[in-house]
Amino acid sequence: MSSLDWIVLSLTLIFVVSYGIYRSRETHTMDSFLLAGKSLPWYHVTLSLMATQASAITFLSAPGQAYTDGMRFVQFYFGLPLAMVVLCITFVPKFGQLKIFTAYEFLESRFDLRTRGLTSFLFLLQRGLSTGLSIYAPSLILSAILGWDITWTNIISGGVVMLYTIAGGSRAVSHTHLQQMAIITIGMVVAGIMVVKFLPSDVSFTDALHVAGKMGKINLIDFTFDLNSRYNVWSGLIGGFFLQLSYFGTDQSQVGRFLTGSSQGQSKLGLAMNGLLKIPMQFLILLVGVLVFAFYQFTNPPLFFNKTAVDKVRKTQYAAQYEALEKKHELIQKDKHPHIMALTEALRKEDQNAIQESRVVLAGFETKVKEVRKEAEILLSEANGGDTNDVNYIFLRFVIDYLPAGMVGLLIAVILLASMGSVAAAYNSLASCTIVDIYKRMIRKDDDSKDYVAASRWATFFWGIFCIAIAQYASRLGSMIEAVNILGSLFYGVILGIFLVAFYFKNIGSRAVFYGSILGEIFVVISYIFNLTAFLWLNLIGCLLVIIFAWIIEYAWPQSASRKPSL
Repeated sequence: MSSLDWIVLSLTLIFVVSYGIYRSRETHTMDSFLLAGKSLPWYHVTLSLMATQASAITFLSAPGQAYTDGMRFVQFYFGLPLAMVVLCITFVPKFGQLKIFTAYEFLESRFDLRTRGLTSFLFLLQRGLSTGLSIYAPSLILSAILGWDITWTNIISGGVVMLYTIAGGSRAVSHTHLQQMAIITIGMVVAGIMVVKFLPSDVSFTDALHVAGKMGKINLIDFTFDLNSRYNVWSGLIGGFFLQLSYFGTDQSQVGRFLTGSSQGQSKLGLAMNGLLKIPMQFLILLVGVLVFAFYQFTNPPLFFNKTAVDKVRKTQYAAQYEALEKKHELIQKDKHPHIMALTEALRKEDQNAIQESRVVLAGFETKVKEVRKEAEILLSEANGGDTNDVNYIFLRFVIDYLPAGMVGLLIAVILLASMGSVAAAYNSLASCTIVDIYKRMIRKDDDSKDYVAASRWATFFWGIFCIAIAQYASRLGSMIEAVNILGSLFYGVILGIFLVAFYFKNIGSRAVFYGSILGEIFVVISYIFNLTAFLWLNLIGCLLVIIFAWIIEYAWPQSASRKPSL
């Protein structure tokens, strides 16, 4: 990066972190440290929810996902608005009545401490693992730009966020989210404009979209009902609904965001606006990836986007073989270019025969490209110990190679800020559950508020170290935006099932739901291991299995005095 890029990047990060700590300066109580004193307006709640979701994974991996697989991933979010409605009607009022710090406190009042502890444990395990992925994402940036070892970049990425989360707690997290989302929105809009600007002078924005569409990248809607298809309308509406309902209603990283609202009305409005804004936001991020794809149809793309991995292979005995593959790839792209222009002209004239002929020819070129890339991946695997993941580097490589000085720094800041927002909220939620659900409830019940604040800071430190350790293994998981959602789907359905039993099945007691949730989790993991269905459906399966198993156990092995809800 240029000196200007470093100045833009440094000033942006210093401003956001300093502002968050400044706004959170006070003598902390447990309420203010974990929930910002429940004093924030709806727009803080909305932006904090969105910033918590919009990790660096979103801005690194989503454009790459669109580049390789098209925009069908947007269907993943189709169940979100409906989930927000259910949350506003059911979850917010019940959590508000109890005046709780974590979602899992409710489960003890409905069931028992054992069920609360199990659910909190499932959350801690899932969120701790997912946060490791969120830390790894910005490490890719620093590693690619500076050439640093990924171990040290993980330590730096996770450690900086840990510092201001320990210092300022939930209030620092929420105030930094406000600034982060403003900068992120500006940065991604500018990135989209710059991609269009770099298209050839005789190719318009509309031309680029038409070309991408004919090459299968504008695949927004798929009404095919297929349990093995990861992204279609039905998996998004049904599986996505259960995933989003569990994520926002039972994941403390999200519950902790809307519990900071100054009233139930502000919390509900914040959730509702999140439901309205998230799909357009994700659409635009994926659209940037499609535009990058279109750009590389008119400009030769790299054979492999992970520059660090390519640099490594150039220093091995495979260097000559890789160089030969690059030349072969370049020739294929050169031969392909006239047919891209022919397709563009046919689209302008709406000549369907010419369009179809060009699509057939271009499909043949794409097959050749895939064959060359497959050979390259084998060489890279030999040179880099198996790391041939490329999806997460596509947008980053475009930013570094083509954006002007200053803009590179801004876009890198956007991705780093996104990571900081999601990781900070995760640290805060992990500390909340550790202290409220385990330490305060099971270990030391009689400490005063200041002692719990100190314990919360130590818990934040512990989880920071844990998540940084997990980040060291994230490179093996492929597309991070898929990996993080697969990981969530392994746990969210079961956790949601426990809450739905608590809300709506008043005759089911604590023993039945405890063992039912364990059986449900076992079945979900088995379904994933044996690839019985696409991962989004695991959310529905896990939820239904908990309800069914709990109902059967309660009927076959009834408790003499089942715990009744206190609400």
